[in-house]
Amino acid sequence: MMILPLVLLSFLLAGSALAAWRGFDHWSDREAVKRLAAMQPAAPPGFDPAMIADLPEPARRYFLYMIEPGAPLFTVARISMTGRFGMGTRAKPGYFDMTATQTLAMPAGFVWKMRAWRGLMTLSGSDSERWTRFWLMGGLPVARMGGNPDHRRSAFGRYVAEAVFWTPAAVLPGPGVTWQGVDADCARLTVRHQELSQSVDVTVAPDGQPTRVCFQRWSNANPQKRHRLQPFGGHLSGFRSFAGFRLPTRVEAGNHFGSDDYFPFFQADVKDIEFPRNGGGPHKGYG
Repeated sequence: MMILPLVLLSFLLAGSALAAWRGFDHWSDREAVKRLAAMQPAAPPGFDPAMIADLPEPARRYFLYMIEPGAPLFTVARISMTGRFGMGTRAKPGYFDMTATQTLAMPAGFVWKMRAWRGLMTLSGSDSERWTRFWLMGGLPVARMGGNPDHRRSAFGRYVAEAVFWTPAAVLPGPGVTWQGVDADCARLTVRHQELSQSVDVTVAPDGQPTRVCFQRWSNANPQKRHRLQPFGGHLSGFRSFAGFRLPTRVEAGNHFGSDDYFPFFQADVKDIEFPRNGGGPHKGYG
């Protein structure tokens, strides 16, 4: 007769433990976002084209397109997006509809917090330079990764590339940030931070609009599930103005970019981009 109460008690305890675990994930997401937002320059200088005078011509073209003269050089952005996120392969993409927010503060890190669904199935969680953790139906942990050099190196490649199109002020030449020419329409950014280094090739149109980014990413997205350098990249479009920056609102990206195996698992439509103030609310314009 005691078996049923014990079973019910076990379910209650397991449910409470999972709820507490999920709550801790939410808390640590919020703390990480606050840490990154605090890296926003409090009173950044305005953009001066003289800052890029010594760069290769494609890189100068890129910056002149992306940043208006005089725009405050905010380096931390909060991006709100919708779109599709593929959980399968090129042959069977397994796309979920998604909504997500991302705080991006290159070179320190990022937090991408998402909710995705397909029919009645839901997936939610977050990705950062420290972790990847997702939950099925809001209560079952299905992915817990990170906290090791492979994850950090892979994440670094991602957010350096994303800085190219969402926080161009963060990739202006300076300590740890260099540019070199590749050809008449392509420039190569290299960012070095602590023990990490990542190069990203940026292809620009005649007016300087970046149309694609590609790089060698440290990844285990391959049949062998072994970490190695392999092509990653995507296409940019739908540029709009946000606080003096001209940024893409349509991004499609994935593994094995430029090959027959290219799988654009990430397809995002940006709804808004804000520049959170250090210690205050978002900054959407000048002053």
